[in-house]
Amino acid sequence: MEARSKPQRSEAARLSKVLVKSYGCQMNVYDATRMADLLSREGYAETQSEEDADLVILNTCHIREKAAEKIYSELGKLAIAKRALNAQGRDMKIVVAGCVAQAEGEEVLKRQRAVDIVVGPQSYHRLPELLRQAKDGARVSDTDFAVEDKFRVLPAPSGAQIRARGVSAFVTVQEGCDKFCSFCVVPYTRGAEASRPVAEIIAETMRLVDAGVREITLIGQNVNAYLGADGDGRQASLAQLLDRLAQIEGLARLRYTTSHPVDMAQELIDAHGANPKLMPYVHLPVQSGSDRILKSMNRKHGADAYLSIVEQLRKARPDVAMSSDFIVGFPGESDADFEATMALARAVGFASSFSFKYSPRPGTPAADRDDQIDETVKSERLAALQVLLEEQRQGFNAATVGKELDVLFEKAGRHEGQIGGKTPYMQAVHVEGPMACIGREVRVKIIAAGSNSLSGRLMSEEAKA
Repeated sequence: MEARSKPQRSEAARLSKVLVKSYGCQMNVYDATRMADLLSREGYAETQSEEDADLVILNTCHIREKAAEKIYSELGKLAIAKRALNAQGRDMKIVVAGCVAQAEGEEVLKRQRAVDIVVGPQSYHRLPELLRQAKDGARVSDTDFAVEDKFRVLPAPSGAQIRARGVSAFVTVQEGCDKFCSFCVVPYTRGAEASRPVAEIIAETMRLVDAGVREITLIGQNVNAYLGADGDGRQASLAQLLDRLAQIEGLARLRYTTSHPVDMAQELIDAHGANPKLMPYVHLPVQSGSDRILKSMNRKHGADAYLSIVEQLRKARPDVAMSSDFIVGFPGESDADFEATMALARAVGFASSFSFKYSPRPGTPAADRDDQIDETVKSERLAALQVLLEEQRQGFNAATVGKELDVLFEKAGRHEGQIGGKTPYMQAVHVEGPMACIGREVRVKIIAAGSNSLSGRLMSEEAKA
């Protein structure tokens, strides 16, 4: 049979450029890379410049009001750039993807006429077809929850694409949420909880490792709710998946995020003591230390249950670093409720945390409550909590000075002769060392703690060479 030659792309197609700007969670970062991989098959090369882009994709976050409004502000600037390019005879297409697209859909098209395509997070594998529809001036929206499995439709990135992104990578293993916290839009924008099959995750991870990735972070809206098909009707938990991935030769480190306390099974806790590739760092959002507020949030756990999980984790892995998310000023939060949050933070001692003022999201139960907290009170409480959390972060970093830690080096530092990497506890480290260390775990003595990173010295003479 005569072999068919592949159709040649036109010169214009080869020169097309795409800029993907991602906002919000790690899931969006992962989705952004997959969109870039998909569009590379359509003749688009990645660019970091709006002026150079024929296609701009805003991969959006809807978790807080400011995040959504930031997108509309960005779209206003892009509309001006688009008109300027049109005047030069160039056609820039603008796509709004992600959770704002899913939540607001047609409203995005109404509010900003410069937008050509709106596509939800479950439909971005259909981008090539949507771009074809928009080519002749049509404005299109696709925010349906796809019937087909987008992960099976999406092309795998090339080895060169993987290597360009560095030695650490995200792998989505779970999407969606069934928890319906009263403040959160995720169940409405990402859909119900669904887990990818074990074989797909292993295959994707092996491709990444074969191309030089050394650290994998498994991600999901509720990643520890993972329950994926593992053949013959069996299902694997997150702990079992981590055990399988740890067997991949060349993979040095495993992490996972973001977890829900309700799904923190004993098996997963035990894995932190049993799986040597699983890093001693757990991001476990608590949101509040008040049982009354946690019940109002529909979190399905109390403060004591959270503290018990932390105790068990530290029993399994005494050096584990804890990280969390906090919301202050939730409707009905009293001074006593806020003090309970401060007390929980003091009891745990967090290595790092994210904290925010409550932001009403349309369509969620909490947004309709009539006991909203005054913005001034929210700001005062947030400031007090952030002072405590920052003291804890700086204290955790200072406690590493003088210790020897394994650092996975990822990139060149800001200064000549400097390289940067991460400790097992997610701390940034900079040392004087050769570029040959990038992609390797090297023993480092920590000699100083700055405001945002650690300084160290290579312990191995071989590594210094």
